[in-house]
Amino acid sequence: MNQRFSALLLLVLAFLLAACGGESEAPVVETEPQAPAEAVVEPTATLPPPVVVDSEEGQESGVAEQPVEEAVAETPPSWPIEPWPRDQFGYGVHSHAVVGDPDFAMEVVKNQLGLDWVKVQLRWSDVYPEPDVAQWFIYDGAIAEAHEKGLRLMLSVVSAPAWTRAAGGTNGPPDDFSLYADFLVELLNRYPGQIEVWNEQNLDREWATAEGLVAASYVDFLSQANAAIEGIDTNIIVISGALAPTGVSDRVSAVDDFVYMDELLAAGMLDYADCVGAHHNGYNIPPDMPFDQTSTFPEASTAFFRGPFDDPHHSWSFKTTIDTYAEKVQAVNPNMPLCVTEFGWATVEEYDTYPEGFGFALDNTLEEQATWIPQAFQLMHDSGDVWLAFLFNFDYGNKGNGPTDDNVAYSLVNTEGVPRPAFGAVADMPKPN
Repeated sequence: MNQRFSALLLLVLAFLLAACGGESEAPVVETEPQAPAEAVVEPTATLPPPVVVDSEEGQESGVAEQPVEEAVAETPPSWPIEPWPRDQFGYGVHSHAVVGDPDFAMEVVKNQLGLDWVKVQLRWSDVYPEPDVAQWFIYDGAIAEAHEKGLRLMLSVVSAPAWTRAAGGTNGPPDDFSLYADFLVELLNRYPGQIEVWNEQNLDREWATAEGLVAASYVDFLSQANAAIEGIDTNIIVISGALAPTGVSDRVSAVDDFVYMDELLAAGMLDYADCVGAHHNGYNIPPDMPFDQTSTFPEASTAFFRGPFDDPHHSWSFKTTIDTYAEKVQAVNPNMPLCVTEFGWATVEEYDTYPEGFGFALDNTLEEQATWIPQAFQLMHDSGDVWLAFLFNFDYGNKGNGPTDDNVAYSLVNTEGVPRPAFGAVADMPKPN
């Protein structure tokens, strides 16, 4: 294991599913019921008026609509990067700060939510739509403001440009893995100190290649990325791409995440990472509920979304997923931690519609969202298995496409930018290191 303990740079080469909310066939995140936290939220954290942008499912976009004159940085931002202690738990949240006012977004994350880490999704294909066209200005403002506010920044780098793939599209790695490594070098020279390598590579929609969903291929990809990162700074934390918890395992569209994790470990993934990435974006059970105990949940008989109750599977459960990942990883390297780069619970309680394929959001109340998020943070902290944890998300509520956008359902603010109860719950929850 490379003992690199600094600020993390998450390069997630594929599309990280901006909302990554999960689909009925491919479970993503769950939570458990805890004593409801009293979360009285004053509307002082209201965001600017909604910014409606076009976006594909699970991806951030619309950044091109941001006026260039507001986003351009005269010179690349520069800042010192200090190591993040291995024995210190990191509390983070995903922000869509490239849309709207990045200064305001980072101020809220740091001083209202009281978090130390922020995750921003960076689309490689937006930076380089063509090989000779560099558009770093899209991200300079958000990244500079994160550091100005004293936040640790995790960049989730997704979406390989179509020109790097013979098949076209941005739903997989470049045909030549070294192009990704080269991009990381350029990225780190501009934005020192943060990285995760790819995202949900056990899904065809994220890792579409001629050879299919081959774990050993991803490990080769990770090894090249790791070598490039070490050439810049051996203190940078390298996080492996987080898998998608899924009950589908047809070897064409998806591979069961537990099976794929075993294959990654057998192929030597831990030789090229400092932390193992993990995702679980919630369904309609609490964070502390194992998948085989869902029948005991009081809402089991009345839930609209039946997956966890009629078809029990490990992928529905936050607890089962995170605990099992830790067991598998630590059986190979007892000192290797997890970094949960995306988790959350969706609710559409205040809306009259819901995102297609996200029926579980109908079952979750605003109060449950406010209760389960702090519980999940506490569970991860107390487990000793998780190093960094990033909630999905803070501010997609008023930056998405309305209630039918799955990103919006997970947000800490609603479509008007007004804090939901979960905002106050995160702001008020204890954050012991």
